[in-house]
Amino acid sequence: MTPPRRVAAPKPSAMAPAPRPARSARRRRPDPNAVARRWATQLEKKRPGLIPFVLDRLAEGAGRPVWQRRLDPTSELVLTILSQNSADTNAEAAFASLTAAYPSAPASQGASAGPRPFAGWGGRGLPEVPPPDWAAVEAAPIPELTDVIRPGGLANQKAPRIQAALRALLAHGGGYSLEFLATMPPLEARDWLAAIPGIGKKTASVVLLFSFGTPLMPVDRHVHRVSQRIGLIPPKADADTAHDYYLALLRPEQMYEAHVSLISHGRRTCHARNPDCERCPIAPRCRYFDPHAE
Repeated sequence: MTPPRRVAAPKPSAMAPAPRPARSARRRRPDPNAVARRWATQLEKKRPGLIPFVLDRLAEGAGRPVWQRRLDPTSELVLTILSQNSADTNAEAAFASLTAAYPSAPASQGASAGPRPFAGWGGRGLPEVPPPDWAAVEAAPIPELTDVIRPGGLANQKAPRIQAALRALLAHGGGYSLEFLATMPPLEARDWLAAIPGIGKKTASVVLLFSFGTPLMPVDRHVHRVSQRIGLIPPKADADTAHDYYLALLRPEQMYEAHVSLISHGRRTCHARNPDCERCPIAPRCRYFDPHAE
């Protein structure tokens, strides 16, 4: 009987290579909060006192803004949606049209002496009238609602976003009220709003900051532009990421002042084109004016 042949074990060099670890295990994305904290530490080390310098210089010319509620939070949310990628004056016109088309009270009860201006807002302000009938807005046919808010621009996008937001509120069980957000931790409240389609960090932060004084820093195009030019945030940080940087850069009590002061400065002086650097109170420490400014 012929003995069975013995098969030699493969040489190490011929063995199949060990499986490579999954890409996610080899390279983990950095924690944005940790990155923001490191940036804030380095900024204070290399450019000490920059945040208070900016806020103090802006306050010298325009005063130091003090928080006060301007609208109920549901109206604030809808107005902010209407202002997305539109001029604030157009958003006001669309909101006024919404109030007229779906009134929640007789016109005689909504009489007002005139529009009330908002701090950090680029429009004229809104009259102190009752908010729209949100149930009627939520139930309106999309074509009808689109026509009503057309003065605000991008109405085809914003009409579904407004109704999605109102339905999310209704599903929460508290009617169309957003007052419950005042009791939530800031980031949890922001995440709750940002989970609604069409609502991002900026819109959520605006609603929470202006409705409740929640310590969050909304970053719109004006704040983003001014912040990058001064060097408050990294040159390549986009507006969405800038929200995380500002949580590390600012104390809670500085959030409202910083937002209103920077957005107002972006509208009045630090324009996207032809910024008025010669009249800018921040110029001595601005990296746009002087790339080597400390």
